[in-house]
Amino acid sequence: MAKKPGERVRGSETGRPIMVLLDQLGQRWTLRILWELKSGRLTFRELQARCENVSPTLLNKRLKDLRELQLIDHDTGGYGYTQLGSALGKHLKPLDSWSKRWARQLDQS
Repeated sequence: MAKKPGERVRGSETGRPIMVLLDQLGQRWTLRILWELKSGRLTFRELQARCENVSPTLLNKRLKDLRELQLIDHDTGGYGYTQLGSALGKHLKPLDSWSKRWARQLDQS
């Protein structure tokens, strides 16, 4: 079961929303799944292939957690962002750009 705001997580006794979100995003494969869904809906098999053949058990667990957190949903077209998930995805793109600038700066040091 996914942790929700108000519940204790790593780094937060009180379960502040930002800490709960970062804890969830820090779970193995979670960010990768969200990243792969940024371009549209994917079936389970498509997601598994894009995630370098993550085990089906772990992928199912992460998908269940992300659905429980209302970040993704599932329909006949596969898995995709909910409105909340889409809003989060829009914040990941600038973070990706920032991380690339950061990596270049580290390489220059």
